[in-house]
Amino acid sequence: MKSFNVSRFFFWVGILFLYVPMVILVIYSFNSSRLVTVWAGWSTQWYGELFANRQLMASVGRSLQVAFFSACSATVFGMLASIVVVRIRRFRGKSLFNSMITAPLVMPDVIIGLSLLLLFVSMQQWVGWPPSRGLLTIWIAHTTFSMAYATVVISSRLREMDTSIEEAAQDLGATPLKTFIFITLPLISPALLSAWLLAFTLSLDDVVIASFVTGPGATTLPIEVLSSVRRGVSPQINALATLIILVVSLVAFSSWYFTRKLEMKRRAEQRMAMEN
Repeated sequence: MKSFNVSRFFFWVGILFLYVPMVILVIYSFNSSRLVTVWAGWSTQWYGELFANRQLMASVGRSLQVAFFSACSATVFGMLASIVVVRIRRFRGKSLFNSMITAPLVMPDVIIGLSLLLLFVSMQQWVGWPPSRGLLTIWIAHTTFSMAYATVVISSRLREMDTSIEEAAQDLGATPLKTFIFITLPLISPALLSAWLLAFTLSLDDVVIASFVTGPGATTLPIEVLSSVRRGVSPQINALATLIILVVSLVAFSSWYFTRKLEMKRRAEQRMAMEN
């Protein structure tokens, strides 16, 4: 008789705790009843009504737009900040610079949102920009706090990178700019992709900071869902959540599949090289 495995038991308890609610949500997205707690049979009507809901679909488009541009800008600024932190060994104010970069990681979202709101209001009174709160202010706010996460991811890759490759390229006549473009960027590209995906997810998921800096006509998806849930959970929200889970699952499975294929190919090449 096998002994009781405590670690495996808690592993499966954790898996069930995380994924059973998602499974229930997916099942109830096919519920024909308008009441989400009452099962009345299978139906796909809420998916049709979801795509017919222009207000909800518009919020999805705005969230994707803001998340894409904020992820791009956060990755670029995070890469520049990582180069300064890792490659420039000493400069005046480095400790302050590091603290300012990592401050959004430990600061509550309410404080960040309120601070940015006061900043935008003051700038509008002093210089007249931004003219109003909307997608622009949400993009700036999301870039501000996402850049901290991107900096942590990219700087960790830069610290592990072998600088002798860059030094060899410069010894062979490559300029620092060419070395960065053709040597450094390809080597840190996995970290850049990870930072971009993390920033995209954080922006798409944010509701606290966006609620402070948003304005009329710039409601993002999390704010729209939150306001809808306050009026009562709509089956359309279940359908929307199911589609999001489907997209995330497909992306995760595709990433796992291609990573596994590349790993198998690499092992096969190593095996052939050893045999030869």
